[in-house]
Order: sequence, then C-alpha cells, then structure tokens
Amino acid sequence: MINVIIVDDEPLAQDVLETYIEKIAELNLVQKCSNALEANEALKTHDIDLMFLDIQMPQLTGIDFLKTLSKPPLVIFTTAYPNYAIEGFELNALDYLLKPISLERFMKAVNKAMDRIELERKDSAAEIVDAGGENLDYIFVKADKKLIKVNYSDIIYIEGLKDYVIIRMDKNRIITLQTMKSLEEKLPSHIFKRIHRSYIINIEKINAIVGNMVEVVEKGQPKHLPIGKNYREDLLAIINKNRL
Repeated sequence: MINVIIVDDEPLAQDVLETYIEKIAELNLVQKCSNALEANEALKTHDIDLMFLDIQMPQLTGIDFLKTLSKPPLVIFTTAYPNYAIEGFELNALDYLLKPISLERFMKAVNKAMDRIELERKDSAAEIVDAGGENLDYIFVKADKKLIKVNYSDIIYIEGLKDYVIIRMDKNRIITLQTMKSLEEKLPSHIFKRIHRSYIINIEKINAIVGNMVEVVEKGQPKHLPIGKNYREDLLAIINKNRL
C-alpha cells in the first residue's frame, strides 16, 4: 500500500485527485490538505510515500514548501501553470501534472511513482536482513556503513522518526533508515508489538501498563510510552492472556 496526501487549496482539484486515487487499489489517501502548514503536520504524523502538491497556494507555494523539507516523500506537482516545470524537476519532483488532469495522465504519473517506491522498498529491505531462519533470535541492521547484529532480547523498544527508526537498547541505540511499517512487517510478531504510530515494543520488556502508557525500564529508569487508540485493543488482548 502506498500512503498518499493531496496538498491543494482548491476543493475541486482535491476532489478530482481523490476520485482518481480511489480508482487505484494500491493507493491509500491519508489526508487532504489545503495549505503547506497542514501538509507539514501530516508528514510529521503519518508515513507518507507520495504527495500530490499544488504550486500556487496561499502563504507558501508548493515549490517553497518542498524546499523546506529535508526528507520529502515522492512529489508529483499539480498546477495550472506550465512555466514552473523546470524548477519543479530541479527539486527532483517525480512528475508534473497540468490541470485539468486527465485520468490517463494521472495513471502514467502514478505508475512511475509505484515503480520508484517498489525499488526503494527493495533497497530498504536490505537494510534489515533476516539471517535466514524462522527460529533465529537476532537480525542484522544496516547502520554506520556496516551490518550490525542485534539480538531481539536486547531490544527494549523501537522509536520511529519519519524515515528513520531508533532501536533502543539498555547499553546503546542504533539509528537506521527504515520506516516503522516495513520494520513491523519484518520483526517476529510474537516478540514485538506496535503500540503507537511511533513505537514498537518488545513484549518481554513491558514492566507495567499505567493507564494509556506502557512502562519499560531504560538505563535503570522507568520510561513511559504512549499507547495509541488504534493499537490498545490488540495490546490488551495479549496482556489479558497472561493476566491473573
């Protein structure tokens, strides 16, 4: 699944793109944003793969907004003004769609995005390499230009920071280029549980459940991690299996 946002101040333009997106099963529209500030918050909150970005918007143009992003998702510009095309491509935009956008032209751009994302995900998958057996108790993590062996038992929790994750252990931490979603799919589900959009926890390291927080011990001190409302039910189901 490819997570998408639309950034456009024109409701009609948003509706056209939304209609097109709904026709493609691989696309998941996460949010429609009316300006750059809304889009900036959406990028902080969600793992976004692709952004349809209008250029002429109030407060901050799409081009200026893209310049502010250190690690932007793939971008397809949508605009009624062809004179921005060169500048758009200089910012590594994947494509440049002129309004009114036809379905045929939209699909051509999306297919290009899907090919790019598939390639990037294959490259990303190489960053965390399963050593080749279902019963193994470790993974290799790519960081600092080398593959580092990490035992599952050493991991306390994993924290997501957009395109990076921090693997937190008692003695150290490892930062690697990886999304939370792809990492969650690679880790064994009987050991690790996602409890929040930004946190995956080693179930064995849970010290207590305190309201809507999970308590673990990190560097000898209690650490409280939030439980997202979308993950609470599944987590409590695991806890209740071992509850007196």
